[in-house]
This record gives sequence, structure tokens and C-alpha cells, in this order.
Amino acid sequence: GIRDAGAERVCALSSPAASCTGALPSSSMLSALTKSSALRPRGLATLAGHSKVWRVYLSGEIHSSWREDVAAGIRDAGLSEQVLLCGPNPSHEDSDDCAAIILGMEEKRPNWDRIGASMNAIRTRTLIDEADVVVVRLGEKYRQWNAAFDAGYASAKGKPIITLHPPSLGHPMKEVNAAAMAVCEEVPQVVQTLAYVISGALPSPRDGDAWEPIADRLGKGNPNP
Repeated sequence: GIRDAGAERVCALSSPAASCTGALPSSSMLSALTKSSALRPRGLATLAGHSKVWRVYLSGEIHSSWREDVAAGIRDAGLSEQVLLCGPNPSHEDSDDCAAIILGMEEKRPNWDRIGASMNAIRTRTLIDEADVVVVRLGEKYRQWNAAFDAGYASAKGKPIITLHPPSLGHPMKEVNAAAMAVCEEVPQVVQTLAYVISGALPSPRDGDAWEPIADRLGKGNPNP
């Protein structure tokens, strides 16, 4: 039989509605957005994004729960009907052996790896091509250099990129970060970025009581607004 090996697990984490009507979100959805992580809509004009289902591809290591954490944050923000999460096959063993299982074993490791990588690329390239946003995660232990390749591929396709990695990887990731629209250090920042892009909702300032609007801190950019 065909082995799914959890391939649909990631995509099923956040399921969109069957169709998009273009209607504004319900009062219950607005309430969920406002309560979750202190997210607050800034005005009805920003809520038009709810008429769209956003496809978000989650690239990077498959050994931790970061994808499930993103999905939980999306649910908590009340955006499950606006976001479809996808990613690579989360089974390391099956992604290594898929082609050898289907096409037959190879006698040399480079050939085994090549046919597996090529088969996995069918999924990866298709889903990145269809994505509205690509999130690229690299961690201290499982850096997965193919995630950097995904970032380059997504950039060449003109896809907006959000990177996610600890501060210690800022230097080795500098070229990838230079192509990113947002650079995040924690999963909640990824969720908050998506919530803002989709609905205009913003969390409480990361800098807390020290936060100042740009006009107060750095002066008005336009002296005659």
C-alpha cells in the first residue's frame, strides 16, 4: 500500500475554509485575534486580507516541534481559516528512502541520495511555487542546509521570506536574512508577523514600556503630514 508517513500531518495542522467569500471576519474571530498574544486589529480597512487563504510553506529542520508550534499559534490567533500550512515530508527516514522504496535500491550512497532528493523536490518545488509566504527555519543543532537552498529558490521565485533562527546564527545567515522580509528569533514572532500581514493585528510592543512611536523617538519623517 501507499505509505503516507505523516505527509499530510503538517498541511492538516491549519485547514482553510472550503471557499473564500470575501466577507469580513466574524465578531468571534475578531475577539480571538484581540485576545491572543494581545493582538489588536488597527482598523477595519486592514481586515480585507481575511478574504484570502494564505499558503505558508514551512521550510527547515524536521526534528523539533516548531511547525506544530506555528500551527498552534495560528489557531490561537483565530487565523485557521485564513492560513494553510505546508512543508516537506516530516519523516526523515522516508525522505531518505522514498525513491529507493519506489524505484529500487542503489549500490552507492550518492546515487541513493540523488534519487531521493529528486523525488522530494517534486513536493518541495510544487508547494513553494504555490506558496504566498515561505518561512525558513534553521536551528543550532539541525541546520539543514537544504533550507538555505529553499530560501534561494523562493527568493528567485519572488516569494516573501520569513527567516526563523536563534541570534547566534545571525552571521552565518546574513545573506539569507538580507533576502528576507522579516527576521524572527522565536515562533511567536512568526505568528505575529503573519497575523499583522493578514489582518493588521499587532501584539504588545516587544520593548514593553520602553517602546516609543517612530515620530516620538526619531522625529516625523514628513514635516507636513
